Amino acid sequence: MELGNISQPVYGPGPKAPGSSTPGLVGMVHGFLQLVQPNALPIGGWGSSEMPALCCLSFFLSQLLLYELGFLVCMAIGLLFIILVPLVGCCFCCCRC
Repeated sequence: MELGNISQPVYGPGPKAPGSSTPGLVGMVHGFLQLVQPNALPIGGWGSSEMPALCCLSFFLSQLLLYELGFLVCMAIGLLFIILVPLVGCCFCCCRC
């Protein structure tokens, strides 16, 4: 197994849908992933000597949060449903008047 150049990795254009017996489901999953995370991973600018380390770190973290924004929104909506659905169900069961 060849690892390639570990210090300077080369990234491809992104995952491709594999051939399967359920192309509709695979297309739907890849469409959702493209909707949630359309941007590439921000790897440029990390460790440049022109900017101080703290400024570079804050810029990198802001770019990383922007990269993960879609997943964070999905997680927030999921947590909202996990909390609200049992609460509304309990209100309907207990307050049937």
